[in-house]
Amino acid sequence: MLMSAHPSLSELENAAEFQARHIGPDAADEAAMLSVIGQASRRALIEAVVPASIKRSVGMDLPAALSEAQALAELKTVAQQNQLLKSFIGQGYYGTLTPGVILRNILENPAWYTAYTPYQAEISQGRMEALVNFQTMVTDLTGMAIANASMLDEATAAAEAMTLAARVGKSKSQVFFVADDVLPQTLEVIRTRAEPLGITVQVGRAEDAGKTECFAALVQYPGVNGEIRSLQTIADAVHAHGGLLIAAADLLALTLIKAPGEQGADIAVGTTQRFGMPMGNGGPHAAYMACKDEFKRSLPGRLVGVSVDSHGKPAYRLALQTREQHIRREKATSNICTAQVLPAVVASMYAVYHGPQGLKRIAQRVASYTAILAKLLGERVANRSAFDTLEVKTGADTAAVLAAAVAAGMNFRRASETSVSISLDETSTRADLLAVLAVFGIRKQLADLAEFDKGIAALIPAELVRVSAYLSHPVFNTHHSETEMLRYIRALSDKDLALDRSMIPLGSCTMKLNATSEMIPITWPEFAHIHPFAPREQLKGYELLNEQLTAWLCQATGYAGISLQPNAGSQGEYAGLLAIKAYHESRGEGHRKICLIPESAHGTNPASAQMVGMQVVVTKCDKEGNIDLADLKAKCEQHSDKLAAIMITYPSTYGVFDTHVKEICALVKSHGGRVYVDGANMNALVGVAAPGEFGGDVSHLNLHKTFCIPHGGGGPGVGPVCVVADLVPFLPAHRSAGIGVASNIGAVSAAPLGNAAVLPISWMYVRMMGAEGLTAATEVAILSANYVAARLSEHYDIHFSGNIAGVKGGGVAHECILDLRPLKDTSGVSAEDVAKRLIDYGFHAPTLSFPVAGTLMVEPTESESKFELDRFCDAMIAIRGEIAKVESGAWTREDNPLVNAPHTAESLLKSEWTHGYGRDEAAYPVASLRQQKYWVPVGRVDNVYGDRNLFCSCVPLSEYQ
Repeated sequence: MLMSAHPSLSELENAAEFQARHIGPDAADEAAMLSVIGQASRRALIEAVVPASIKRSVGMDLPAALSEAQALAELKTVAQQNQLLKSFIGQGYYGTLTPGVILRNILENPAWYTAYTPYQAEISQGRMEALVNFQTMVTDLTGMAIANASMLDEATAAAEAMTLAARVGKSKSQVFFVADDVLPQTLEVIRTRAEPLGITVQVGRAEDAGKTECFAALVQYPGVNGEIRSLQTIADAVHAHGGLLIAAADLLALTLIKAPGEQGADIAVGTTQRFGMPMGNGGPHAAYMACKDEFKRSLPGRLVGVSVDSHGKPAYRLALQTREQHIRREKATSNICTAQVLPAVVASMYAVYHGPQGLKRIAQRVASYTAILAKLLGERVANRSAFDTLEVKTGADTAAVLAAAVAAGMNFRRASETSVSISLDETSTRADLLAVLAVFGIRKQLADLAEFDKGIAALIPAELVRVSAYLSHPVFNTHHSETEMLRYIRALSDKDLALDRSMIPLGSCTMKLNATSEMIPITWPEFAHIHPFAPREQLKGYELLNEQLTAWLCQATGYAGISLQPNAGSQGEYAGLLAIKAYHESRGEGHRKICLIPESAHGTNPASAQMVGMQVVVTKCDKEGNIDLADLKAKCEQHSDKLAAIMITYPSTYGVFDTHVKEICALVKSHGGRVYVDGANMNALVGVAAPGEFGGDVSHLNLHKTFCIPHGGGGPGVGPVCVVADLVPFLPAHRSAGIGVASNIGAVSAAPLGNAAVLPISWMYVRMMGAEGLTAATEVAILSANYVAARLSEHYDIHFSGNIAGVKGGGVAHECILDLRPLKDTSGVSAEDVAKRLIDYGFHAPTLSFPVAGTLMVEPTESESKFELDRFCDAMIAIRGEIAKVESGAWTREDNPLVNAPHTAESLLKSEWTHGYGRDEAAYPVASLRQQKYWVPVGRVDNVYGDRNLFCSCVPLSEYQ
């Protein structure tokens, strides 16, 4: 077949545009979808659905889109502006070797990084087993009773431990004691958290912790400069005053030194970064928190527990889910809504692969090299004890020593005006020791180290040498060959349903494509192996990345300034509210503490408000899902002199574009309040409307939603805080890194740029999409949601639609809510039954019973093709047909495929089949499943049993036999 004409060069270039790869429906699909909705064009649909009053006045000023290859080449030039020196800085961040089998099969594997938070337990068994391994690893090494499934970073984990201790402790004191050798970034974040809660932070020598009345004390173990001190004496002294002891402990060190739980510590926190996750300029890394058993029901964050399924077999689930902070709203004690699941999985697999003996060998090597270095440096060393870090006395030559190290390709840490500290790690070599010695004028050859070949005693006090066992479960003692490890990882991922298998139609969660080209740069050495506290002149690449990405996000949001430091959406909320609080205080109006929050808002909103010391006042919504203007006006007038802010989500959590949003913003501002627009649903606005233009003063963004950072099973994320011009002076500082002025609020994350290593993902997305592509993505997301609503409106009630004339389904924003409550009355089938039945069809369920109980919230995103949207709609329509069979009596309410879902292969293969429906009806409700079928590994998980019988460690193998 001959082509009628040769394509032009511009047409060939356009054919390579990334936009066509990212957006699922093509032009023909769009036309077909629009015909179902009843609209002539995509533009006509947007005009009908998006209020004219909020539409952008001007487009986004962004660079023209590049192809994937061009964008990668440009970003490589940015990365190469970073200087990659050998780091001996320590301070909580270390070089580590990521085993290739983990790098390729987890960190770079979409089966792991595209998975969603494991709220649907049955299709999350693989990642939850990995998280139970993580929890077991942490409890074993710390000697504590229970651990959660990860925290955001060590500094925020320590801050959460502070508030946990304040809740569960018996002391009436408001003083929190912090040892003076705690990591500087941890102290800074603690001070940020403590101030709005009325907590006084007192800093002093660790040995003096028990000399003051405090509700808790935090000590570093080992200290930032390497000293290893006994915790028992400190614990006894703090306990004598009714306080609790928190130990920030290094997990690798704990393979050799006595565990905190064996020395009277009540809570342990720390980072798992050195278990296989590169430094990444500060993140993402999984922090941990562990505590005594009596605190388990107050423990913040997520906890994976073991329950049983409908067949009586062990199954994992998120335990104590009613404690999830975004469900508790203003009664929350923490705003943690996410975790660091992917880094936690990497850390747990690092422990599985190396096992207890392998981890101990790594630690012994580090400790031995440290002892050798100390011996050769002689009297310069200030330490009496050490695991991996030495404080070296330099007198007046500190600056010269630091400069000499840089000249030799190394970074030391300035410990004081007269000393530096040097930290070794898994990557340290004998050549590194010689290079360090040379900086101090000590010239040695490799042969000179031969005298140490038979080993040298580590600098660990004899009374603190660990003798207790750890990681004795078979999972840590089985998979040590690469073959076995590869098969274990594959076996776990096969149990799960992630975006690499099918669409995940979760409302409010935006499970869009995480393109391969976006993911590639995160493992480039120039991004991955940078220490966050390296000299700033070595971080020019990250500085440029920060500058460009913030400028582009300002264009997308209409705001004047942005900080990328918050490492989760919840932390962005917190930082934004702190900025509002600081603004009011700067004007002598610190009494403004009322925060209005509509009942439709995300649950983290009230949790964040109470964390900054604000008082939450809930405002009503009307029957259409909009904010009730009359109630809002009354609340504004009632609290006018104390009004600090309103927090609204736009479009709302109900999937509605409130037509009165500008009026709402103006009303609150007329009473002296500021407007916080939750950016969780920014994927329905980019290129179409900008919060900074229609009245917002502050927003946070979820880069792990709108800007394509993967969910990773529940983290990592990035939650930039965006503000208008007069709030820019109140964005977060990071004074321990020398960043910030007096007006800036304190640090909210351990590292200046938060989860910096995943920022290249969003950079690549924006650079490849350009303004036109980003706008198209928003419009197609709205188109897809309306298409799903239109197709399903004949079968289910669409809750809170806009009821727009000419738009089938009523007109929704980027998501729609299916109201199943009427069907519960007619059939006994619940929204949960439908969610579980969808698993049999090969789909992750939509958001279940949020924001309205008894409903399913569906968000298809722009990345799904019409084929996949139709496959989902066909499944939902088929399920409605199954419900009709129950309604008619063809199937009983007690025995039908919905209430028994999901169906495992084992249950279907039993010789005796006692149900009133066929095996084929259970397994293959649509014909396409015979060609491609996801087999769920467990039956429906019993949530009540799991909470009543809380068990959060690895399950004995006998339980599976």
